[in-house]
Order: sequence, then C-alpha cells, then structure tokens
Amino acid sequence: MPNFPLPVSSRLPAVGTTIFSVMSALAQQHGAINLSQGFPDFDAPAELLAQLNAAAQAGHNQYAPMTGVPVLREAIAAKVQALYGAIYCPDTEVTVTAGATQALFTAIAALVHPGDEVIVFTPVYDSYGPSIELQGGTVVHAPLSLPGYKPDWALVQRLITPRTRMIILNTPHNPTGTVWSLDDMARLEALVRGTGIVLLSDEVYEHMVFDQGVHHSVMGFPGLAERAVVVSSFGKTYHITGWKVGYCLAPRELMAEFRKVHQFNVFTVHTPSQHALAAFMQQPGWYEQLKALYQGKRDIFRQALAGSRFGLLPCEGTYFQCVTYRALSELPDRDFVEQLTTQHGVAAIPVSAFYPEGDDHGVIRFCFAKSARTLEQALERLIRL
Repeated sequence: MPNFPLPVSSRLPAVGTTIFSVMSALAQQHGAINLSQGFPDFDAPAELLAQLNAAAQAGHNQYAPMTGVPVLREAIAAKVQALYGAIYCPDTEVTVTAGATQALFTAIAALVHPGDEVIVFTPVYDSYGPSIELQGGTVVHAPLSLPGYKPDWALVQRLITPRTRMIILNTPHNPTGTVWSLDDMARLEALVRGTGIVLLSDEVYEHMVFDQGVHHSVMGFPGLAERAVVVSSFGKTYHITGWKVGYCLAPRELMAEFRKVHQFNVFTVHTPSQHALAAFMQQPGWYEQLKALYQGKRDIFRQALAGSRFGLLPCEGTYFQCVTYRALSELPDRDFVEQLTTQHGVAAIPVSAFYPEGDDHGVIRFCFAKSARTLEQALERLIRL
C-alpha cells in the first residue's frame, strides 16, 4: 500500500453502491425474504442445463468468435423474424453480449460523444445515466406521467434539441411494469423521422406481457428499426441471470460501431453457454410458457395483496409489481423498505432510487419472479401489515 495519498478524481462522483446490492445485503443480514433484486430463486430448465454440460463435454471451451458463435446468432435472427417480422443478418447485425447491461453500456459508448444529449424516461434503470456520463454526454430526463407511468410525448418533443443524439426506451418497463402501446411507438416514430437521433431499445422483458397484451418491439416499425440498437437478455428469458448472456441487434452501420467497442470491453462471451442456448432455442412453445408462468405469479401476488393496505399499481409486464404504502406509513420510501426488511422480513426496492433527484411518490417495487413457497411466505408477512 502507498504511504502517501493518491490523487483520485472520480469519473462518477455521485455514484455509490446500487440500491439492488444494498437491499439484497440488508435482506441477507436480517434473514428477510428478498423480493428486491430482480432474479428468480428457481432453476433454469433441466434441458438447458443438460445442453450446457453437453456443450462443455463436446469441447466448446475456448474463445468464441467476438460477435458470438454463428449458430446462436442465426437462432437469434430466426427468432426476431418469427416474432416481429424483422430481418437481421446474423453475420453483420447480431452480436452476443455479456448480459444486457454490457450491451447497453457498449451501445452508449459507441454512439454517444462528449456534448451529446441522451433522453431517458424516469423512473429509469440505474445503469443508463452513469454510462452516458462516462462518455461525456448529458442525461435529459423525461418523466413518465403518473399514475400510469406513460410517456408524455409533448414533453419529449420539447426536450429534443440539435444536440439530442439518442433516446433510450425500455418496454416492458423496469421498475413500473408498464408496456408501451402501439400509439406510443407511432408517436416516437413520428418524432425521430428525419432526424439524426439513434434509439437504444431495452427489451429484456419482451416475453413478459400479461392479459393478452402485446410487446411492440421497435423491430416491428421500419422507421424505428432503421435507427435502433435493440437489447435483450437470455438471463431474463431462461431464468439464468447468473450466466450473463444477452444480445443486441442493429443495422449494419450501427452494429459496426457497436462491435468496435465490444471487442475491447468484453471481446467474447462464455462459449458453452452460447452453444447450449442455441440448441435450447429450437424447442417450440417456450415464450408462451414463460408468459403463462409469470402471469400466474403476478395474479397470485396481486390477489393476495388486493385485501391488504398496500395499493396496487398496474402491472402490464415484467416480473415486478409496484405498490403504494401510504395507508401503512408516512416514512420516506427508502426508510420504509428498510423497516419492511428489518422488522417484517421482506425486502423491496424504493422507486425513488430510479429518479435522479430521488423523487419520492410513496411507491415501492417487489419482484415476483420467485418460487411458490417464497411468494407464499412473503405474502403471509405482507398481508399482516
């Protein structure tokens, strides 16, 4: 260790440990049921795990190509064509990434320059802002309108300036569980038409849309797809968040820039996982099963809390349920979730953590991507409040 102070000038002076890590650690410390961080507590499909073992045993244990193994990129291209009618070249327009967060960071690093403005919708996933700031960009916040957390398109139009380089959208939306409508996509398409604005579309919860709702991907709209980098997550889709494998799609010119950065901040992704996923993606019916699985868990969660003192907000997609708690407490949301964790044994996330200025609307977020037993135990505790 040096015996003199090292000069350190932080690139992110306002950033500390994420709220997800803080609440998960607090839950572990107090033996609380962790409904804060967004990961399942049940395992991946047995067939997928078998495919992983088979891939390793077959010798797929060295570096994969920088862009991802061809068979997986081909499977991704086939998937989006079948679901959204979108045609992407596996060789030049599809890249496998080390999770969705890496893909988001890489897209921002590749396409945002110092002085550029990037519009994000708040409440906003916490990785977007720091990624923009590290490139010398300016984050421009477009608050989603309460109580339904819907985009205010007149406001977005006012926020667009000659320096606007990118708009980041996230549907289905974390943390609120809302889903953009067909009209939302049409309004966005009209706003960016004829501009140099690129889109970064975070669609990691694309297969979790409920009540006969539809996920409208930017890939289904030519005026959006031509300027968009689309990000999704195998971790969310197959209950394997710890594998950290995701992917992105973009037109050739945008993908070429993406790969310039990708090759130096990750280069390549775990090889046997890629082969296992490519093989498992050939099985039909998974996306329908996934949707039904989480619809069932959402319905159980909402039905149990319907008679409680929590106020249920709409949950159109994702595996998150937001609730109000003002009938229980006037505490700030961060204090309330700490009390909920330490005194009542259930951990949640304060939604103020998703606002740049910590706006507190008395809303907290639970994750219901949990086993039946975990949900039963958590709900027993929550409905007693």
